[in-house]
Order: sequence, then structure tokens, then C-alpha cells
Amino acid sequence: MPSNKSVSDSQIIQFINCRILKDHLLQREDLWVRDGKFLDPEKLFFDEEGFADIRVDCNDSIVAPGFIDVQINGGYGIDFSLATDDVSGGVALVAKKILEHGVTSFCPTLVTSPPHIYHKVLPEVKVHDGGREGAGVLGVHVEGPFISPQKKGAHPEMFLRGFEAGGVRDVLETYGCLDTVAMVTLAPELAGSPAVIQDLAQRGITVSLGHSVASLSQAEEAVRQGATFITHLFNAMLPFHHRDPGIVGLLTSDRLPAERTVYYGMIADGIHTDPAALRIAHRAHPAGLVLVTDAIMAMGLPAGRHTLGQQVIEIQGLHACLAGTKTLSGSIASMDMCLRNFRQASGCSREAALEAASAPGPAPGAQPPEGHPGLRHRCRLRVAG
Repeated sequence: MPSNKSVSDSQIIQFINCRILKDHLLQREDLWVRDGKFLDPEKLFFDEEGFADIRVDCNDSIVAPGFIDVQINGGYGIDFSLATDDVSGGVALVAKKILEHGVTSFCPTLVTSPPHIYHKVLPEVKVHDGGREGAGVLGVHVEGPFISPQKKGAHPEMFLRGFEAGGVRDVLETYGCLDTVAMVTLAPELAGSPAVIQDLAQRGITVSLGHSVASLSQAEEAVRQGATFITHLFNAMLPFHHRDPGIVGLLTSDRLPAERTVYYGMIADGIHTDPAALRIAHRAHPAGLVLVTDAIMAMGLPAGRHTLGQQVIEIQGLHACLAGTKTLSGSIASMDMCLRNFRQASGCSREAALEAASAPGPAPGAQPPEGHPGLRHRCRLRVAG
């Protein structure tokens, strides 16, 4: 029977002989797609009398949701923290390249920089859903400069600042514009941070805790004010201590709002986090784990010297360090590499590993969970063997 094209002239694609991630399980089920959107087969058959124009045999492969990377500093020679003459072009290049590794949405991330960098870069990053030309942009992740000098990592100390002028006024003066900002990493122990966290959360911006020496009680207060994420758990924060576990303690805290889920980023590149630490975090709070690459411009390039904002980074093997030091400065790992490392280290199921990399958001039009890193994500397909 010929297809009924009264509803749409676009071709209907049917993926057969595949496993899809549905209800936290890999299930054998055909998948119907038109114009990049999933179709309800019952409505297609009975309401439209439609049939597949193209059938794709997946040969028992997994059809997974597109991956999301909410912390990526650049790649393939592009450093998002540099105010170049073609900021949007650089973002587009990275978007196209990471699509090859299964990433369909991401947050271009800027490390601590002088104000003129933010004023130049932020307005030129365009939020969009993406498509065949590259991954979608969820918004910018600004990591700093409101962080602790004691846990600055590779962030240049000369550009760090606190909330001296009056909380959110410092934020607006520094960034210039918040229209394209999706996530802000800050240290919750800084004076004035509770009011800033509350203001940012009310604007729909995800507040992430990181580069911090915060105690557990300070971290809990930050969550009560609206923070919902932790930047690269275990890295650039106080180590776990049995009398005060610090930010890490949020994973099992019983003093948080009942409706609030705390998510946390993990860099599973085999360098930043020991496999045992990955297992501890995942077993303590599996629903909150979100894989991130923290990749820098050197991803996809030969070893040598590159930049991360205002700093020079040296690549030796799989290590990216501040030149002349052993301070880790991002990674050179792709998301699919992190997913494989995470699954091997944690011993988790394929389903859990895919969900950690994709963090699928709610269906279009649904009310998203507060603070979820995939708020504006439109999930596209990737096929994995």
C-alpha cells in the first residue's frame, strides 16, 4: 500500500532489527522517524495510513540517544575562551566534529577570563538545536571567575574575583550578558554567593558548584538556594573527609529539598578520576551522574603546546597539564571514549552508561526537571555497534 503523504511530504524512515534505550532498558523495537522526530507507529498506521519509505537494517546495533556534553572547553584547534574574529565559526567547527563521536548537544565552556573575553564571546554564541551540520548548542557554561584561589586548578588567579560589588551586579559586570548562559560554575563559600545562586536559578540558569573549598553545610545551603549541579566531582574541591565530606557529601546528604536532584559531572578520561572513585560515586548516586569530557582545544590534535584561555597547556600522552607543572588542565578525550572508560571502570550496565552520557531530557513541551543539564536538549539518534 502506498504511503499517505497528506500529513507530510517528508520521508518516513523505519529502523529495524535494533535495540533502543527505553524506560531504562535496551529493548528490541522498530523505530520510526520523520523530519528528525520519533513517530508513534499506531498513529502513523491508523491515522495517517502511513508506511516506511526507507528501511534501515541496524543488524542488532543499539540506537542510542545523542550524547550531551555540558563541559567542553574546545577542540580541534578551537579554544572557546579566546575572543577570535569568528567565535561562531569556531563553535560550529567543534559542533560538527563532536557529532562524529555521538554528541548531539553541548555547552561551549569558558574558563576564568578577563571581562572583555566574556563580553566578546558570549553574545556571539548562538543557542540552537543543531542537525546534520553539527551538534546543537544548549548555551554557554561559564566556569569561573567566581571560584576559590585555593582550588583554582588551571584557572589564572589574576582574573579570579568575588562578589564585592553586590552579588549579581558582579556577575553582570563580568559576563556582560546572561542571555546565552546556561550554566555557571561558582564556589558557594564566597561571601554573597547565596543571593547570586538564587538569582541565577530564578533566571533559569543551572548553578554548578566547583573549584571550591566549601564545607558540606555550605554546599547544602547552596542547593537549598537553587544550585543543582557539581562541576567535575572530586577534582578542584576538598577531598572527602569523614568529619566533613565537603561538596562530595551532597551525593548522600539527607538535608536537601526532597524534590531536588543534585547532578554531578564526571571526567571519565582515565586520568582525572581513579576507577575506584568512579565506582564510589556511581554506586552512591547513580541517577545524578553526568559524563563530561572537559575537553580542550588539543582534542583531535597532535601532542604539543596549546592554550586554555589565558594559559599555555602541554600535552604529553593522554595528560593535559599547565605548561611546566603537573596541574591537570582539561582533557583530550572524546565523549565516546569517556563512556567506554566509565562502563569499564564502574562495571555498570550498557543502559546506565548510555544514560550517563545522554542525560535525556523530557519530551518537547513537558516541564523539565529543575536544574537538569539537558533542559533544552532535542535528542537525536546515534547508532552504536
